[in-house]
Amino acid sequence: MASSLESTLTRAWLGRGPLALALWPLSLLFRLLAALRAGLFRAGLLHAERLPVPVIVVGNIFIGGTGKTPLTIWLAEQLRAAGLRPGVISRGHGSAHSEAREVSAASSAREVGDEPLLIAARTACPVVVGRRRAAAGRHLLALHPEVDVIITDDGLQHYALQRDLEIVLFDGRGTGNGWTLPAGPLREPPSRRRDFTVVNTPELTPALGAAVGGNPYQMRLAGGVAERLAAPGERQPLAAFKGQRILAAAGIGNPGRFFAMLRAQGLAPAELALPDHHDFLDDPFRDAAADVILITEKDAVKCRQLENINNDPRLWVVPVTAQIDPALAAHIVEKCRGRPIA
Repeated sequence: MASSLESTLTRAWLGRGPLALALWPLSLLFRLLAALRAGLFRAGLLHAERLPVPVIVVGNIFIGGTGKTPLTIWLAEQLRAAGLRPGVISRGHGSAHSEAREVSAASSAREVGDEPLLIAARTACPVVVGRRRAAAGRHLLALHPEVDVIITDDGLQHYALQRDLEIVLFDGRGTGNGWTLPAGPLREPPSRRRDFTVVNTPELTPALGAAVGGNPYQMRLAGGVAERLAAPGERQPLAAFKGQRILAAAGIGNPGRFFAMLRAQGLAPAELALPDHHDFLDDPFRDAAADVILITEKDAVKCRQLENINNDPRLWVVPVTAQIDPALAAHIVEKCRGRPIA
């Protein structure tokens, strides 16, 4: 029932049909309350904590996944290449704990969430999860005093933590119908201030750029190889799977983006769209009629921790890398070092 309601709303949010129109008065109330809350923090009537190092927020106003994790990984790598020492904090969706805790190689997705596990593995940066971002930041700095810049994965609306720079990420859906919840997919209006706008899309059209605003940078997710889940050192180009029975499965915010990337590589997989942050305890691959099953890195961190799945020889992970104009990284580094942006 929950999945059906989500699908109905998702379709309604892409246009201004009868359901969206019926919910529009409620969206006005939602927008008013969101603006009031943000205003109270700006006025100092609600307390926002400042950490002793620069804080960069990578977030979105479009509900659901837009590609924040690959962008966070890219940003951490760019900051380190510039000589900075980044750390990452995250809510840790699905975490069984509310207090701040560090992500380690021994952590489980149930303890810290799937995305923090992936970020820690890909960046080798210290990563701390916690429901309260400021407490997570303090904990990270206490454990790793060498960290001189913090990236917060998501948390754009978590105003209790002051930030020095905001990056708002969209994908090819843009702003949907342009309305806030529940009549549309937006947590805040598209006019919301931000320092940088990034759009995760194969093609950044003028219409899409105008919809999201903010002179956007384009982000592309590149992935041309796969590695076997049970043996990460075994890699194959995606083209090598042509002619086989392929199932593509994704438990991410926008599974269609993963499927489209595979089709762009010349594959024609059957598609299995799973809920975001799916736990895979039900082993959705058990009865799959497929020679090869392609999954995302985010899903792989959970599948590797499940004995009934991690040795399935059909499972292959498709790593992706964000590609963004290097000028964005240069601007961010300048901001972190206290110099004005050109």
